[in-house]
Amino acid sequence: MTAIAILETGRPPAALAETFGDYTSQFRAMLGEGATTHRFDVQAGELPQDPSAFAGTIVTGSAAGVYEDLPWIEPLAAWLRGARGKTRLVGVCFGHQILAHAFGGRVETSDKGWGVGLHRYDVLSAEDWMTPGAASIAIPVSHQDQVVAAPADARVLIASDFTPYAGLAWGQEAISFQCHPEFDPAFAATLTEGRRGRIDDALVDQAHATLGQANDRAVLAEWIRNYLGVSSNGAKS
Repeated sequence: MTAIAILETGRPPAALAETFGDYTSQFRAMLGEGATTHRFDVQAGELPQDPSAFAGTIVTGSAAGVYEDLPWIEPLAAWLRGARGKTRLVGVCFGHQILAHAFGGRVETSDKGWGVGLHRYDVLSAEDWMTPGAASIAIPVSHQDQVVAAPADARVLIASDFTPYAGLAWGQEAISFQCHPEFDPAFAATLTEGRRGRIDDALVDQAHATLGQANDRAVLAEWIRNYLGVSSNGAKS
């Protein structure tokens, strides 16, 4: 089996974790039985000593911002810079943002407000691991922060008007996505509902409506498995 490190940088609300699992278990379900995974609690200071021991490394989502003065963020960014080229890196949401931050980009709280619900992105770059092919993909999202300036050596994989740098790649060494292929739509809906009051009611209602529509989680999950060299046998999407 392919060994994958999961760098857990945050956790969902406890009530949601009881029903839907934590972020690590969600990624394990997405990867399926073709991967053996190892969890690292980044907030507790855990990082792999040898990145090359893993075929790939996934950085999860988090409620934190990459610009916050938290004791674990810059060690993680430094680890990512050192791990580049030694393990295939995948970032999702906060993971997407910390990769961009570590490699020279800029992340801010967007003046466009919350991104919630199901967002559709145009596919701008056809990579060899992006099979099955698609002209666009619709994936659940939950974020306020965005990459607002991509690193100079990054290429844009997917984009929308709301999120111009929604997917990035650095050679064959790293890829990242602002959206959440690991999120079950019911989890995304419950998470968004819990933020009603912080998020405008009309936007929450709109998010619920979009999350009931067909999505392309299976497509993006397959792309990530292809990139990591993980067999799709037994994968849950």
